[in-house]
Amino acid sequence: MVCLATPLFVHIGSQPFRRREAKQENPAPHKRREAEVGMFGDLRRSLSVHKRAMVPRAYISSNDIEDNADLLRSSLGRDTASPTWKLSLPHVLVATIVPFLFGYHIGVVNEPLETISVDLGFHGNTLQEGFVVSTCLAGAFVGCLFSGWIADEVGRRRAFQLCALPMVMGAAICATAKNLTGMLLGRFLVGTGLGVGPPVASLYVTEISPAHVRGTYGSFIQIASCFGLMGALLIGIPVRSIFGWWRICFWISTIPASMLALLMMFCAESPHWLYKQGRNVEAEAVLEKLLGGSEAKATILELSNTDRGGEANTIKLIELLCGRHSRVVFIGSTLFALQQLSGINAVFCFSSTVFRRAGVFSDLANISVGIANFIGSTIALALMDKLGRKALLLCSFFGMAVCTVLQVLATALSASNPTAFYLSVGGMLLFVLMYAVGAGPVPGLLLPEIFPSRIRAKAMAVSMAVHWVLNFFVGLLFLRLLDVMGPGPLYSMFGAFCLLAVVFVKRNVLETKGKSLQEIEIALLPQSPF
Repeated sequence: MVCLATPLFVHIGSQPFRRREAKQENPAPHKRREAEVGMFGDLRRSLSVHKRAMVPRAYISSNDIEDNADLLRSSLGRDTASPTWKLSLPHVLVATIVPFLFGYHIGVVNEPLETISVDLGFHGNTLQEGFVVSTCLAGAFVGCLFSGWIADEVGRRRAFQLCALPMVMGAAICATAKNLTGMLLGRFLVGTGLGVGPPVASLYVTEISPAHVRGTYGSFIQIASCFGLMGALLIGIPVRSIFGWWRICFWISTIPASMLALLMMFCAESPHWLYKQGRNVEAEAVLEKLLGGSEAKATILELSNTDRGGEANTIKLIELLCGRHSRVVFIGSTLFALQQLSGINAVFCFSSTVFRRAGVFSDLANISVGIANFIGSTIALALMDKLGRKALLLCSFFGMAVCTVLQVLATALSASNPTAFYLSVGGMLLFVLMYAVGAGPVPGLLLPEIFPSRIRAKAMAVSMAVHWVLNFFVGLLFLRLLDVMGPGPLYSMFGAFCLLAVVFVKRNVLETKGKSLQEIEIALLPQSPF
């Protein structure tokens, strides 16, 4: 028998390992199987278990020999230390301008909504006030439908720049609006940009981040959204004392949107997108820039075993909804749906109104909501790559359910009872904190990890579209439902959805912390029925 290669020395620590030539020409079948299992087991564990392996040529093709030799050399050539996170950090920070703008535009009408309604002539009409909030979300739904196709056609960087344009134009129209129609038009345009941006941001951060800090970088998205929301709430404080201040609030949002378009010119393109376009040399150069030399070569080899250039543009919507990828898309869409049905964006959009009804100054309420959101996001940042995605989701949704119980108990007590006040306000702040720990940041990070590379951008677009639809109806109907149902039944409904989310996550979500995107995809392939 001829050996797979000439005698190969592998240095692990200071001990050399030599693959010796077989002494028998026709080893027994059961021994051959043992040798194969030993070799490929060592490769999967990156040679962590020191075994010698021998595979007869008769059992593998010449292509398999070359592939396995390449994989072996890649495993041995990879740096033992994790690739540095500092190289990719600037690119991630630029991408987080998008979630910052998302948070800002969600919160920008929170405090000024009453003043806007007075100035534009629809004060007291809760449905029209709801439209001012929800029209932005309707635009986001429309933009989101096209985000996956835009990201695959023109690349992640150009998609960022394209989403900045309607955000600048829409904010300017809102700032100069003379009536409700102008305000709704501007909010719709802003929404189309927000629909394209967040899915692309999740894709981009996932695809350029080293595996060991991908969860941490994913948490940056939630923290940026938190900063955007806090910024909008703080900037809106003078709205009652300075005439026309709400117009300044919209003008301010044009600054970060313009910065996004400019700074993206200096950022790296996604190496995964470059590889799928057949631009392998550019992809490897970008990986070296983001991860370092040896890690780049290993990642390119992994990409060659999972990705196939040119396939991304062949995926059709019907394949996502009814084909072999339908189950994983269903999981992603349901996760985003449950996130919104928990009622979190009703809190972010209408916290001023709700707190005023409870007798709390809205300025204090808004600051408290922002602080709770920031604390929860910081906890998620620290735990995402330690505790894991699934555990954070379970703790988050269960904690949110408990918080809705506190709010329901508050409604059962007399309004003059101090306990009712503390339960209501404390329950809402804890609700926001628990959301920021897991239900907020995890879906946007987890879904790009579990979606196969071929469908990643378009599957994110479909899942985020579900997010925006439900976000729209929650924003549109929350005040009306609060008036019709009362706070007790409404918060009970939100709590039920949180408990449903706990069951769903327990049964359907897998853990992805510390794994490369290629490892996750390979791990899912044998288990996936689709």
